[in-house]
Amino acid sequence: MDDIEIPRLSRKERVILRQLVAQGESYGLELVNNSDGELKRGTVYVFLNRMEDRGLVQSKKEQALEPGVAGAPRRIYQVTGHGNRVLAAHQAAALKWAEGLT
Repeated sequence: MDDIEIPRLSRKERVILRQLVAQGESYGLELVNNSDGELKRGTVYVFLNRMEDRGLVQSKKEQALEPGVAGAPRRIYQVTGHGNRVLAAHQAAALKWAEGLT
């Protein structure tokens, strides 16, 4: 059987994908707040932009806020089918590796 190349994921990218799979749509600061300190405010959007470029996540602008409410609409992120498959492949590879240790 041919070896299949799994796209690389950094630890932070895995954290983001796992959260998006578990929570569904989320905005960047929500991911930071739910990451137990693994993600930082200053870098989460850098990772999300790179992941979007790679087709792992997609985003859309939040519905406009009520008139008179200050602030720009947030970007809401969700995992793509490709992102789900890549994360599943990483999880399966990690499990296979862990089983080889026992």
